[in-house]
Amino acid sequence: MKYRFAVCDDRPEDSRLVASLAARWARREGAEAEIETFPSAEAFLFRYGEKKDFDVLLLDIEMSGMDGVALAKTVRRDNEAVQIVFITGYADYIAEGYEVSALHYLMKPVNGEKFHQVLTRAVGRLARNEPLLTLELPGETVRLPLREIRWLDVRQNYVTVHARGDYAVKRPLSELETELDRRFYRVGRSCIVNLTYIRRVTRTEAELTTGERIPLPRGQYEKLNQAIIHNI
Repeated sequence: MKYRFAVCDDRPEDSRLVASLAARWARREGAEAEIETFPSAEAFLFRYGEKKDFDVLLLDIEMSGMDGVALAKTVRRDNEAVQIVFITGYADYIAEGYEVSALHYLMKPVNGEKFHQVLTRAVGRLARNEPLLTLELPGETVRLPLREIRWLDVRQNYVTVHARGDYAVKRPLSELETELDRRFYRVGRSCIVNLTYIRRVTRTEAELTTGERIPLPRGQYEKLNQAIIHNI
């Protein structure tokens, strides 16, 4: 399983330590980890505005500019799934964590074993809360959180699932459709789109937040707009 971690801390040495501990956790657990570090809340939000694909946020609280609590509140406005862990040198902020459903507070200096336990709890909660699409690929099984899937389309005898990567499976689109939820809408015979990724709809295409464009069959414009209104 692959997880995406964001480390936000304005002290470079602390940021490097937390990132290294996350990488160590992944090695011990046999997981894949993509770890991005940010020197400020503002830098994180700039990236987050483009792509909201993090699984765990490891946030320092005391930062110049926007602090970690304010950052967490901003993220929580539209993301209930991401796991938030605060890292702080002070115990004074613990009460504020309840408002953003923080998983845990880690006190500086961060203890490696405690950090490992907290990340294990975080991914366990992700597994319990996150609906997944399981794909059997040659030599591996991939479990994709539904929120990461942008769209699915039929190409010859395969369905390509577009998420963090593109995954081609030899299964009917109608079969995969039964494993999706109300965020997904069938656009004609050969495509299903995640409504939460749609930025703009015209008579001829749907543009996603990633810039991808999906052609719309005739008669789908009104139906797709109604699906967006009623399902998300």
